[in-house]
Amino acid sequence: MGRPLYERSPMPGLGLSAGITLTMLSIVVLLPVGALLAKGVSFGPGNLWDVVNRERVWSALFLSFRLSFFAAIFNLVFGTLLAWVLVRYRFAGRRLLDAAVDLPFALPTAVAGIALTALYAPNGVLGGLAQQIGWKIAYTQTGILIALVFVGLPFVARTVQPVVEEIEREVEEASATLGASRLTTLRRVILPMLAPAALTGFALALARAVGEYGSVIFIAGNIPLKTEIAPLLIVIQLEEFNYDAAAAIGIAMLTISFAMLLAINLIQIWSRRRIGYV
Repeated sequence: MGRPLYERSPMPGLGLSAGITLTMLSIVVLLPVGALLAKGVSFGPGNLWDVVNRERVWSALFLSFRLSFFAAIFNLVFGTLLAWVLVRYRFAGRRLLDAAVDLPFALPTAVAGIALTALYAPNGVLGGLAQQIGWKIAYTQTGILIALVFVGLPFVARTVQPVVEEIEREVEEASATLGASRLTTLRRVILPMLAPAALTGFALALARAVGEYGSVIFIAGNIPLKTEIAPLLIVIQLEEFNYDAAAAIGIAMLTISFAMLLAINLIQIWSRRRIGYV
């Protein structure tokens, strides 16, 4: 006999819980995505390509995904370091720093954008100092990158932090007693254990950054072909009641995002198998 489609759980309520989960998944995720794809199909592949294949759209897409990727890479490194410091070290203000990590979650994105702009604008505290050395932050791609780092950092830190708490110090001590240096212990023992969670946080930070709008438009300057992000183009098309063009740009973002997240998931599966988790 072949293997059944699913194995019965000893816990009751499998059918009910699965039905509720699939229903909520369909309402929240599948139906909106399906509606977007249906809009694109009705618009026609040729018309979709005509909308997307414009210099302004390609520039906005390239800017959004490039800066989102760089911001996610930054958050991957420093978010992992932040999680390690918060778990392994005790210092004055640690609890305050731990609470501040969640601030981008609670702060409305528009408020974050206004605060960052006020801070990094030429007449702001940090922006004024940067201007004295000839470096402009606000209304440039650097300002966009800072905003994307701000909104994405908690995803990596909070994803990695529970894994760091589960790593016992005896593992590091055993590696040291076997003659491994600190660098070797970090590279061969610690990082492989953190890699799956870190990649999950990287994917979450990347997904958040790609679709970020509120905290970016205030600090970006929104100059076409220079600092204009793809979500802003969608909003512009919606304000002009050009729903087909908005759907076309949305489908382009969805396709690129899906390809990037698929690649990250494949790398994550490989890393889990490499350390024997699956």
